[in-house]
Amino acid sequence: MSINEVRPWRSIYRRESRQVMVGNVPVGGGAPISVQTMTNTATTDAKATIEQVLRCAEAGADIVRVSVPDEASSKALKEIVRESPVPIVADIHFHYKRALESAEAGAACLRINPGNIGDSARVKEVVRAAKDHGCSIRIGVNAGSLEKHLLEKYREPCPEAMVESGFDHIKLLQDNDFHEFKISCKASDVFLSAAAYQQLADATDAPIHLGITEAGGLTSGTIKSAIGLGNLLWMGIGDTIRVSLSADPVEEVKVGYEILKSLGLRHRGVNIISCPSCARQGFDVIKTVEALEKRLEHIKTPMSLSIIGCVVNGPGEALMTDVGFTGGGAGHGMVYLAGKQDHKISNDEMVEKIVEQVEAKAAEIEAKAEAAE
Repeated sequence: MSINEVRPWRSIYRRESRQVMVGNVPVGGGAPISVQTMTNTATTDAKATIEQVLRCAEAGADIVRVSVPDEASSKALKEIVRESPVPIVADIHFHYKRALESAEAGAACLRINPGNIGDSARVKEVVRAAKDHGCSIRIGVNAGSLEKHLLEKYREPCPEAMVESGFDHIKLLQDNDFHEFKISCKASDVFLSAAAYQQLADATDAPIHLGITEAGGLTSGTIKSAIGLGNLLWMGIGDTIRVSLSADPVEEVKVGYEILKSLGLRHRGVNIISCPSCARQGFDVIKTVEALEKRLEHIKTPMSLSIIGCVVNGPGEALMTDVGFTGGGAGHGMVYLAGKQDHKISNDEMVEKIVEQVEAKAAEIEAKAEAAE
């Protein structure tokens, strides 16, 4: 499928993959690329975990993963699943029985790691539980936890070792007549991740979960993820993504959406186009954008807003946005609607007035969409 065919130089041809379901969210098979995150609360604290899941869902998360390290967490998972508005993935390491318990608790998907889940007999039990309870499975290969025999064979984590690990586990699932799986090949190294994912994409039609694992803090992790995931998505690889940050999971969701929005792959909320500001600015661009980002978080309708400090690029950028504001002189600036000059407002009232214009435009877009249904 091509994105942006009107402008062929922006086209992205997504890799064809089969589709699996994570709860009610389709993954692969041409479905929109879903955004995931993972809670960092103690799973045994169901109340805190549910609150975090709700915040992530409000920010736009399609799927949320929850770690299940012990039996107490499995028990709490049942309540978390019941209260969650989005499908819950149970993250399983080492203890295969947690996968069995999580499936029974209502998890939509089980994330298992080939390097530490156990032998084929244990995998068979996990598959039986997944079938019995309608779960999909994510095969989660990680460069930091490859099987011993692969490290001995390849001497170090490498793309070939990661892909071989993934295919060993694919075979285990397929031998048990289980096909509702997706797969990831994550590393903290951008080059290793990208190479592994490219090899994986060429070798299987399974849906691919993209991620740069342990990417770092908010700034460094965002940059690393944008480079790694952005390039893969640009090549058409990836059916669902998770940005791994040492930060509030809500930030992971925001960054994930921004990566997809920058490539035209998903559209949600207000896309603010703003200048970095300079001595020509007719108002404080940075503070204005910060204020607008917070004030417009409630808008889910896809639309664009340009906030430009002066008339050098302001009118040109406004031509391509739903709402625009360009700084002028004498404490006033120009409001653009649908690319055309509309009226002037004072700098003192611009945040309030811009919010009003954006809300009105969002309502108009929604009304047109409803009328077209």
